[in-house]
Amino acid sequence: MKEIQKDQIIRQKLAEAQTSPLKTYRDLTVGESSWGHLAKYELITTLFGPLSGGLGFLLRKKFYPKLFKSVGSGLILGRNTVIRHPGNIELGSNVTIDDGCLVDGRGAGAAGVVLEDGVIINRNCMIQAKAGPIRLGARTTIGSNSMIVSMAGVEFGEAVLVAGNCYFTAGAYRVDDLSVPVMDQAAYSKGPIRLGDRSWVGTGAIILDGVTVGPGAIIGAGAVVTKDVPANAIVAGVPAKIIRMRE
Repeated sequence: MKEIQKDQIIRQKLAEAQTSPLKTYRDLTVGESSWGHLAKYELITTLFGPLSGGLGFLLRKKFYPKLFKSVGSGLILGRNTVIRHPGNIELGSNVTIDDGCLVDGRGAGAAGVVLEDGVIINRNCMIQAKAGPIRLGARTTIGSNSMIVSMAGVEFGEAVLVAGNCYFTAGAYRVDDLSVPVMDQAAYSKGPIRLGDRSWVGTGAIILDGVTVGPGAIIGAGAVVTKDVPANAIVAGVPAKIIRMRE
């Protein structure tokens, strides 16, 4: 179990905005960086983030790499993609992040958010490091409208295929004190979420924190995975159970 510090929860940050809104905005977008870094971030994202067509594509390709910790060649960045704490984010070569995504490295720590070579993030996905790092292995593809939230770490191997509307959810609240709202009780995570090389997650599946999915495993559509999945197993259902092993 990993206890989640209250200052890593977004509600706490928003409360601080009542006394120092500009500083809070800086902390949420670029972190404890200089005001000059914030100004550069604002200029690039405001001018080029929403720009459509080929011109927008080319200008984002040219200017957005200046924000990240490191970027390989061949970056494709869609319209209205929100990048937070880009100094904690590393992108390999030929990474694609489609329109309307959020990639947030705020709570990733020293390990950061790493998208290795050839990673594809389709439209309207959320990749958010709240209190732990995220690493997506080479050639991993994340389907549209999927959500990856890291409280204690998220790690995908190489060539992982994730369909649309999947959720990798991390963390829960204590519920022991009936006199206190759940949202005000202690938050915790059972541990990292790990997906092995060449695994496949079907449409609408949910993977809970602390779960390890072995290499070559297949998660059926709509499954809720609460326990570790062996290598090359096919699981389905709520909660997910082994249907058979791949031969």
